[in-house]
Amino acid sequence: MRPTRRAAAFGSAGALVTATLIAGAVTAPVANAAETARTVQDREAKGVAVAAAKAAKKGVKWQDCPESWGLEKPIKCGWVSVPLDYAKPNGKQIKIAVDRIGNTGTKKQRQGALVYNPGGPGGSGLRFPRRVTTKNPLWANVAKAYDFVGFDPRGVGKSAPISCVDPQAFVKAPKMDPVPDSEADKLKQRGLAADYAAGCKKRSGAMLPYMTTPNTARDLDVIRAALGEKKLNFLGVSYGTYIAAVYGTLFPTHVRRMVADSVVNPSREKIWYQANLDQDVAFEMRWKDWTKWVAKHDATYHLGDTQAKVQAKWLELRATAKKNPIGGLVGPAELISFFQSAPYYDSAWAPIAQVWSKYAAGETQALVDAAAPDLTDTAGNADAENGNAVYTAVECTDAKWPTSWKKWDRDNTRLHKNYPFMTWANAWMNLPCATWQSKQYTPVDVKTKKGLPPVLIVQSTRDAATPYGGAVELHKRFKGSRLITETKAGSHGVTSLTNPCVNQRVDTYLLTGKVGKADVKCAPHATPTP
Repeated sequence: MRPTRRAAAFGSAGALVTATLIAGAVTAPVANAAETARTVQDREAKGVAVAAAKAAKKGVKWQDCPESWGLEKPIKCGWVSVPLDYAKPNGKQIKIAVDRIGNTGTKKQRQGALVYNPGGPGGSGLRFPRRVTTKNPLWANVAKAYDFVGFDPRGVGKSAPISCVDPQAFVKAPKMDPVPDSEADKLKQRGLAADYAAGCKKRSGAMLPYMTTPNTARDLDVIRAALGEKKLNFLGVSYGTYIAAVYGTLFPTHVRRMVADSVVNPSREKIWYQANLDQDVAFEMRWKDWTKWVAKHDATYHLGDTQAKVQAKWLELRATAKKNPIGGLVGPAELISFFQSAPYYDSAWAPIAQVWSKYAAGETQALVDAAAPDLTDTAGNADAENGNAVYTAVECTDAKWPTSWKKWDRDNTRLHKNYPFMTWANAWMNLPCATWQSKQYTPVDVKTKKGLPPVLIVQSTRDAATPYGGAVELHKRFKGSRLITETKAGSHGVTSLTNPCVNQRVDTYLLTGKVGKADVKCAPHATPTP
């Protein structure tokens, strides 16, 4: 679900995998497996209570943020210690990086801390307090009432970061064309995926069994306690909505206010293999929305005055980059990494069209600058590699994935025929989960439990990364929730957009707890202009 360079999944080519994936391989059933799982869950529940009690007593030692973190005053930074394994709360601890800015209103107006997760898996929330320092008008009312708190989830950034490959190898370009021309191409991609899974095990094996959404939800509860909050106020976007869904299931009585924006489908049947296939369909829909918009503004971009002509221009660009990588670095994989931002975010529509237009007019460098990796940016490349490692580790560990290559091949070949923009790039990014060398769990059964207050769900109908059905499913599972739908729109992360119909209802909920008597359909926010 991560909105960053998905196609740039694998670094350098390794040894090819010659053995086929074992079809349907499973561990022999254990007679008391269910009982054992319940015992572990009981220990984890007790463990998080122990960790939260310690955190509440210790609090957070707030201090000026390290200069390298890029967080200006008066934002403060600190750490919260959590168990690596909640079944062993007094065992190995890891430190979770947190930051905070106080509410801008009076002491009387203050309603506590609002904690944020931007998605991923693999996204950092540490920039959230900057919505106050940069005076983001959409959040001015909420900022009067709440401290804004961000954190790096376990494995991410400053919080016991994990890695799967050398960062410079990870960004090396150009990579293989994600769309295979032959069985040999598929075999090579399978080799890269298996090598990546092995690299995760080699470089981060001790962390992998604990890189799960339920553990991140438990960490969130410990953070809540460390902040001195009896109940959690939480804003989750994209994958952050799945953290919200799991937290709400595990800790229903600890929730005060919860906003889920652009929702991951929480169904066990969707997490995570089917969710990624669903993405491929939604990405194609939103890609067509964008190419139609480009065609509408042909007077500006000169890329074709119909969607079909713009699509033909895309295929021509792709073929050119495949034959001779642009600037020696930008092949089809890099093009997808760059162009996929348009289906993700309306804010990318004009900038990406402008870069493409310049290239079509003969200015090659603009496209190279935008789409090629910066091999000199060692810190940025390390962040990109870390984000991808966390994405892979969480999705591969959260759920059991198909191990049969025949299934992967059949499903993605079928989808690619009608939804070619992202299908194979998405498949190769997730394929390490088929040969994952660490334990894979059964996803949490997300549902309403006693004590859960009304949750506010916000979603656009044409979202590519988190298709609309996910919001409907969470709405169904969380009784008493309200769904705000932005119709005929598809930008990912609706609460960050200017749409008074949405913005006012989010403010009202966070400030008063009121969700309204019925679900609401809002007209779309303003369409981008060139």
